[in-house]
Amino acid sequence: MKSEIRNCKNCQKDFTIEEEDFNFYERIKVPAPSWCPECRQFRRYAWRNERTLYRRNCDLCQKSTVTIYSPNKPYKVYCNECWWGDDWDSSSYGRDFDFSRPFFEQFSELQHDVPRMALLNKRSVNSEYTNHSGDNKNVYLSFSSFFNENVMYSTMVFFSRDCMDCSYIPDKGERLYETITLRTSYQCQYSVFLKDCSNCLYCYDCHGCNNCFMSSNLRNKSYVFRNKQYSREEYLEKIKNLELSSFIVREGLNKEFKDLLENESIHRYVRSARNVNSSGSFIYDCKNVKNSFDVNKGENSKDIYVAMDIKDSMDLYHVGLQTELCYELQGCTRVSNCQFCHLCYDNMNVMYSDTCQNSQNLFSCVSVKKGEYMIFNKKYSKEEYEKLKVKIIEHMKRTGEFGEFFSPQISPVGYNETQGNLYMPLSREDVLSRDWRWEDSLQGTIGKETIKSAEIPDKIEDISDLYLKEVFACVDCSKNFNITQNELFFYKKEEIPLPRKCPNCRYKRRFDLRPPRKLWHRACMCSSGEHGHDQKCQVEFETTYAPERKEKVYCESCYNKEVY
Repeated sequence: MKSEIRNCKNCQKDFTIEEEDFNFYERIKVPAPSWCPECRQFRRYAWRNERTLYRRNCDLCQKSTVTIYSPNKPYKVYCNECWWGDDWDSSSYGRDFDFSRPFFEQFSELQHDVPRMALLNKRSVNSEYTNHSGDNKNVYLSFSSFFNENVMYSTMVFFSRDCMDCSYIPDKGERLYETITLRTSYQCQYSVFLKDCSNCLYCYDCHGCNNCFMSSNLRNKSYVFRNKQYSREEYLEKIKNLELSSFIVREGLNKEFKDLLENESIHRYVRSARNVNSSGSFIYDCKNVKNSFDVNKGENSKDIYVAMDIKDSMDLYHVGLQTELCYELQGCTRVSNCQFCHLCYDNMNVMYSDTCQNSQNLFSCVSVKKGEYMIFNKKYSKEEYEKLKVKIIEHMKRTGEFGEFFSPQISPVGYNETQGNLYMPLSREDVLSRDWRWEDSLQGTIGKETIKSAEIPDKIEDISDLYLKEVFACVDCSKNFNITQNELFFYKKEEIPLPRKCPNCRYKRRFDLRPPRKLWHRACMCSSGEHGHDQKCQVEFETTYAPERKEKVYCESCYNKEVY
């Protein structure tokens, strides 16, 4: 089929389905989507509760457990030990499909009956408060993070240790604080887009640097203070005179860093490298990957958000590791020929299923482990399975349900508990008007603080262990929070003043500093006569920086000539 322009059923905006898209849909035997790419991602966001944690009792062993499901949720929730154990059988909840009723209505009923995994946390030690994570030791309130030790309040951190309040550290970070997208870096604070750096504070887009402060676009530099070169002795004296242990001083530096980002730094139009015929940002070592973000080692794929080692797939969110021929997935790993699934690991030939592991040939199943040829958790022979699957798909086509991801209406969590509330925020009224779910009892207290922010000592050296007993109030959202022993130890070791914001608001600050997962058409802002063009550069591109933003955004050529 040739390219077509269609109107999105959700936002009513036109979107284009390319010829290669139709070829992909035909290959995996699904119809073309009725929602545009952005709205399809919107729908997947509404299924991912990554950061909102609660305590409730396991419905099997009755032990108190950490979970993503609030106590008022009408689901059976098992702690991880019970869910993975052999004391229950998901096939005991199997049932026949009723062809007189809609598919999603019956699937929602199955979700309410079959036990759900409290959260996803594998092979970890003393890391109870983590989700979508594994292989960690002493990790606390951190998410989508793996192979770490002594990490707190962080997201998407890998192979790192002794870090706090960091986001997107793909490998080998150590002694980092309030950093975003750093690689192989050591003892850096309040910095963005660093690689192979050490002892850098308030720096942006620096590579191979050490001992730099409030500087940007540096390559292989040392002892640079506010973008000016100094001797080692001069630099260390300036740092010593800053009083970095003072909260008041740090607040002033945060404002200065914001000005550095917006008015003084050069910004590359996207952050990508070693790609062939690909578009998007934060994509690396990809070939024929289009309109995608945070992708490593992808091939022949489109509309991908956070993935690794994928090929021949479309519309994925947090998916990776040997994944191919997949479509409309959220939170899946090591899957092949799977479509319309949520939180499925190590599966093959699975469709319309939720939280199924180590299985193959499943259709519309919930919480199945090591299953095969099952529909609505009921076991069939191979021949019976194939016939019934085709029959149900035909029924779904008649009801208009086939070819669409699960609706937020049947998501097991409220929209305000999900990543959707960050990437595409909606008001409570808007969510409820769509007949989606909203959680009114989000965990967190207000008004229980035992000390006011103005009463907290300015410098970290004046904070004693007595403050571990205090309850603080966030200066942004007013929610209460406290300080742990390991946290206080880190602040004292790194000479960082006590924070006045809660962990969620600190995460939101970092979230807002990272370019959004969206592309705008713009022209290069470079007007330097030394970059091979007269007056203003005429190169146009797709960038993650919206036209109304203040930053100076350059094309790749002008950026490289300016920075290198």
